Amino acid sequence: MQSDSLSTELILSGSRSTALHTNMMKHPVVVAVKEWSQYIYLILDDVRKLCLECLDSSIMDTHECQPLYLEIQEFYESLMMKVEQQVTVLLVERQALNESTEGEETGHNHQATIGLCLSEEQTVNTILRRPKIGGYRITDMSPEPYTLVRKCEVTAILILYGLPRLLTGLILAHEMMHAWLRLKGYPNLSPKVERGICHVLAHLWLDSEINAASATSSSSGSSKKGKKSEFEKKLCEWLIQRIESDTSAVYGDGFREGNKAVLKYGLRRTLDHIRLKGSFPC
Repeated sequence: MQSDSLSTELILSGSRSTALHTNMMKHPVVVAVKEWSQYIYLILDDVRKLCLECLDSSIMDTHECQPLYLEIQEFYESLMMKVEQQVTVLLVERQALNESTEGEETGHNHQATIGLCLSEEQTVNTILRRPKIGGYRITDMSPEPYTLVRKCEVTAILILYGLPRLLTGLILAHEMMHAWLRLKGYPNLSPKVERGICHVLAHLWLDSEINAASATSSSSGSSKKGKKSEFEKKLCEWLIQRIESDTSAVYGDGFREGNKAVLKYGLRRTLDHIRLKGSFPC
């Protein structure tokens, strides 16, 4: 089974802190101001805890994700990197992600997988309608089977449900780059190069969100993306910082090498070099 998983352990569960949920990291580093027990939060079906600030922008079902998918499509088009094929994007439960990664020799912890780009035909259970909330718990999940048909090199992108919009967008921008590389016929790349350049695109998308928020705050006109709350601005900055400071060899070093190449040579020349050499230009 071929799939590319985003596995950064950005899992919402932990303590409220000035660092915005610091144990969403790969290695928990809790800088707690107050414990979760002193705040109201929602318990998801996989025992993740979602604070009300994250809940405010959380994307809970596949239909809710479509406007974000269209935004990221437009972002790719603005980079002259249109994804020619319509890609199916599904929000799923943890179990569906785990089942889709079984048999992979990726070395990833299934509990940490939050996004996948698939190229195999299979049936997955997706969340098509927003779950109900009762007593600060998710109820009536009612996942429905969805059969993926292989019409091209990419059958679907799967994303863990219940994440804030910005984190969902980061995952989607990353997985869309996996899809773009496949659809453009790039050769098999090392995990460091492929996931590194995918993280570069995710980082660029977050930068565009920061720029859009700044433009909105400095202008009396309305923004297509709407005004962001202070929490969302801080979350966006924090996610950018997490990408830049990731210590992993694949995602962290891969991003830094890819980003250095893009800053030096530009995105197009970097992608051309990757296609020819399978590596980042020096």
